[in-house]
Amino acid sequence: MSTTKGTRVHPQPPAPADAPADLEVAAAWPRVAAMRIDDPAAPDRVLRLTTLAERGLAAGYDAGTGSFAQTVRGVSGGHGVRVRSEGASLRYTAMAALGIGRLPEAAQREILGGRTAGEVALRTAERALDSDDPGAVALAVWAGVELTGSAPGVLLDRLGRLLRERRSLPTVDAAWMLTAAVAAADDTDTGDIVGRAAALLRRHHGPGGTYPHVLPPHTQSRVRAHVGSFADQVYPLQAFARASRLTGERWMLELADQTAAAICAAQGPAGQWWWHYDCRDGSVVEPYPVYSVHQHAMAPMVLFDLREAGGADHRPAIRRGLEWVDTHPEVVEELVTERFGLVWRKVGRREPRKAARALASAVTSVRRGATVPGIDRVLPPSVVDHECRPYELGWLLYAWLAPIGRRSGVEDA
Repeated sequence: MSTTKGTRVHPQPPAPADAPADLEVAAAWPRVAAMRIDDPAAPDRVLRLTTLAERGLAAGYDAGTGSFAQTVRGVSGGHGVRVRSEGASLRYTAMAALGIGRLPEAAQREILGGRTAGEVALRTAERALDSDDPGAVALAVWAGVELTGSAPGVLLDRLGRLLRERRSLPTVDAAWMLTAAVAAADDTDTGDIVGRAAALLRRHHGPGGTYPHVLPPHTQSRVRAHVGSFADQVYPLQAFARASRLTGERWMLELADQTAAAICAAQGPAGQWWWHYDCRDGSVVEPYPVYSVHQHAMAPMVLFDLREAGGADHRPAIRRGLEWVDTHPEVVEELVTERFGLVWRKVGRREPRKAARALASAVTSVRRGATVPGIDRVLPPSVVDHECRPYELGWLLYAWLAPIGRRSGVEDA
């Protein structure tokens, strides 16, 4: 394997005889190869982004602490535009490690200052022992199991206790608990966690296929109780798709299918995955911002998980979402920056303090499906957020690259 900074050629099986040379790498990755049927250009687009992600992840990693930044931000001044890492995040470190773990070992060590993704996952699990963040604990378990084959039993015990004792939980945290328990099920009895997390999510699965932001929703204010973000839809979708493969429970796959159908039906005309949904009927509460990670990573990740679990095939929606990263009709500026190896975080409204979300939440709390007249004219979606959070690039790798050991004809590097 040859490696140069920002450009890698990974071990790969022979491509089909009729495959163009520039698509040979895609043949090593089933999801990338699967997109060729719907969009011959998709593999090139994905490979460009995954190669770029390796550089961008290195920019957000602190080798001294073994953790990833909260964000990498583009800043101006002095001698020109540069990027600056800010903060640290246990959640994002686990998520980035999961993605980096899909790369050959040499590539992992280049990004992580000589460490492997498994070593980062072990350190993350140790730090999670002192964390009071349920989502971070769940992600640490998930990363630990996938990358090292195990996770501290005390963390699994804590997930069970949180599900038994917490009055409320963020929807994404509950979904990550279910995914982590499914991942750990081969080596540990996680049946209680799987059962409790699945029951909690099932109980709050709305008739339109969507979820609120917090479970149960009445623990939020009246004007916010009905609203769930895109993340609140995709992580339960993923968790139920994976849990259905573990348990054989058909209802889990059906719930995942319903959520996928809801977000795909609501997808924007240029492939946008919208931001906020009404858990009562699946309608869109507020479309903007459009986050690049939703387009290139999160939607592909969970919709492929659904397809591979036996659910519906949403590759056309994946293609449209991926295209938005390049076409994005809202803004002229490019979102993919080769210079820094990043994809800028989002396209949002020109607005003070998320005013559009507050207005839309208030209006739809009174009448489902209501819109704020003239909102796109008064608060136009025309602002690019010049930051990139490490988990976004981690999920990009995780969404598209197969686990090293499962690649047909591919040797573990």
